[in-house]
Amino acid sequence: MRLSHASLLATLGLASAASKPPHSARLWATHYNGHVYTLTLDGEHLSLTDKLKTCGKMPSWLTYDSETRVLYCSDEDGTADPSTHGSLTAYSTAPNGKLHEIASTKTIGGGVNSAIYENGDGEKYIAIAHYEGSAVSTYDLPLKENAPYKQAFRFHMDHKGAVPQQDSPHPHEVFLDPTGSFLVSPDLGADLLRIYSISADDGHLHECPAVNVTFGSGPRHGVFWTDGTNETIQTAENGQITHQRQFAAVGKTMIYLVNEIGGTMMSFDVAYARSGCLDLQKTQTLVPYTGGKMPKGATPAEIRMVGDMFYVSIRSDQGFKPSDSMVTLNRSPKNGSVSLRNKSDAYGKVPRTFAINRAGDLVAIGNQASATVIIVRRDRETGDLGNKVAELQVGQPGKVGTAEGLSSVIWEE
Repeated sequence: MRLSHASLLATLGLASAASKPPHSARLWATHYNGHVYTLTLDGEHLSLTDKLKTCGKMPSWLTYDSETRVLYCSDEDGTADPSTHGSLTAYSTAPNGKLHEIASTKTIGGGVNSAIYENGDGEKYIAIAHYEGSAVSTYDLPLKENAPYKQAFRFHMDHKGAVPQQDSPHPHEVFLDPTGSFLVSPDLGADLLRIYSISADDGHLHECPAVNVTFGSGPRHGVFWTDGTNETIQTAENGQITHQRQFAAVGKTMIYLVNEIGGTMMSFDVAYARSGCLDLQKTQTLVPYTGGKMPKGATPAEIRMVGDMFYVSIRSDQGFKPSDSMVTLNRSPKNGSVSLRNKSDAYGKVPRTFAINRAGDLVAIGNQASATVIIVRRDRETGDLGNKVAELQVGQPGKVGTAEGLSSVIWEE
C-alpha cells in the first residue's frame, strides 16, 4: 500500500495554482434532526437539491469513498450501554447527488467520526470512533445489511479526568497516517492518542502503546503532515516480521492535534519504529488564537491542512459577533512549529466541522448552532480565507452547547 510522492501530495489536497474554481460542485451535510442533505453549488449559488430521512436518530458524520461512489453515515445515538446502539449506513450516489440506501447495520453507540482504510491487497474497511460508546470499531466493506462489526475496542478508565466531560473514554476521531499503515484516535475523555497498526493481510487493527496527552487537554481532532520522502522498512518484533507489513516510512512526519478542553494545539514528531508501532514526541503546545488566549467558553473543534497551512475552527468565541471564528496557522519549514497567521469570520455560530475542496480554493463551513453551510473563498497563493461566496440554511438552528443543529458537511470529491 505504498503511496508515491505524487499520491501523498494529492491526499494532502494540494492543487495547481493555475486551476480555476469549479462552476458546479456537490456537497452533503448531516443534521441532528435525522436527515442527510444534498447540496449543489453553482457559481455563487448554493441550493438544496435533495434530503433523506435516514442514518438513525442523530446523523453525525459522513465519509465518502470516491472510488466506489459510496457515502457512509455514522449515527451518534446510543451510549456504552449495550442495550443502546447507533448505526452505520451506506448509500450509492447518483449523478445528481441523490442518495439511495444500500445497507445499514447497528453499531456501538455514539459514532461521531469514521475513516476508510485498506489492507495490502486493497480490500477496504471502515473504522468508527464512538464518543459516548467509549470504543473504536471496524467493519468490512462493502457494508452488508445487518453486518456485525469486524473488531471492537472498548475502553475504560480507573479515574475520572480533569473535568466532568472526561467522565469516561471518549474517542472523537479516527484518522489515517500518510503510509496507510496506522490509524490514530484522539480520546477526549482519557487524554490519550490511541494508535493501531493495520495488518496488510486481513485489515485487522493491532493496538500499539497509547500516547499520553497533557492531563485535561481533551484531544479532539488531528492531522498528519509529511514531506513525502520514502524509505521502505518492515514491522518487526523480537527480530521477527509481524503482520507481514511492509510500508513506506516517510522521512519527516508530524501530527498536529487540537485539544477541545485545554483549548490548545500540539505538534508531535512521528517516528516509524521497527517494533511496528509509532513513536511520538511532543515538540510544541500553543493556543491557536489571537493574543495566545482562548476566550472563555470557546473551544477548538476541527483542524484541516493544505500543504504547510493549517486551519482550525473555533466554537463560541464570538470573534465576529454574532459569528464565531476560523483561524489560519503557518508551519515553519525549519522545525515544524506552527504560528498564528490570522483569524477570519466563520459566518455563523459553532463551526463544528469544515471541509476544503480538492482545488484548495473553497472552504465549506458547517455551523452547527446556526444550521448553515457557508462557502468561503480560499486564496491558494497566500492560504488566507476570504469573503463568503454562498450560504444556505440546512434544517433548523440548534441551541449552543447541545447536540442539535448541523453536524457535518463534506464535498463530493
